[in-house]
Amino acid sequence: MQKTNFFFFNGEKYGIIQTMNLFDVITYFDYNTSLLVLEYNNFICPKKNWHNVFLQNEDKIELVTIVGGG
Repeated sequence: MQKTNFFFFNGEKYGIIQTMNLFDVITYFDYNTSLLVLEYNNFICPKKNWHNVFLQNEDKIELVTIVGGG
């Protein structure tokens, strides 16, 4: 039986049973990757690292989307 890990995404708790990296999470929630700032466990995570950072139990991810306007 696989162990369920939990992570928090924009304040909501989610369970996962497989290995996921930050890019997988963003893709799953269908965000446009060109307009994001990602905070991972209280630190800004550069986009170049999203494929190399794998979720651990109780990690916290916050996304800020950039919106233009006038």
